[in-house]
Amino acid sequence: FKSLFSALVLSPCCSRGFLATATEKTCTKMSTNSNATSQLNVLGEELQLCGTDPITGYYRDGFCNCDDIDRGVHSVCSVLTEDFLTYTKSKGNDLSTPKPMYGFKGLKEGDSWCLCASRWKEAADAGHAPLVKLSSTNIKTLEVVSLDFSAVILSRKLK
Repeated sequence: FKSLFSALVLSPCCSRGFLATATEKTCTKMSTNSNATSQLNVLGEELQLCGTDPITGYYRDGFCNCDDIDRGVHSVCSVLTEDFLTYTKSKGNDLSTPKPMYGFKGLKEGDSWCLCASRWKEAADAGHAPLVKLSSTNIKTLEVVSLDFSAVILSRKLK
């Protein structure tokens, strides 16, 4: 599935200043100098940018980085669909309604957003999962969702 979905990505989450290793799938403190390595994606490669318009990520840095502070594990870089936005709103997580008091404009179909791995899996199980950018999805996601499961969902969506 890797070659078929190389443009799509999943990414586990660790915050800036932390590193997720492919073997441990945990976050460890790293140097903050410019030569420091970044977190890994589900393909075992360097985590890529998920989205900047709107700016996403638990730390609003555009990446699905994570650490122990991010209890929701916002690790799955998803390209949102109207179907998913409607589904998640019905579950009490309204991502589409603007909330100006928080500087949140609301999300729409086509936006890239770092979702909680458990919410993505719940939506997938219910048949409402949005597409996933594998190169931008944190490796920590694999603690919740298998790469094969994600690829099956993606292949159904792409047909």
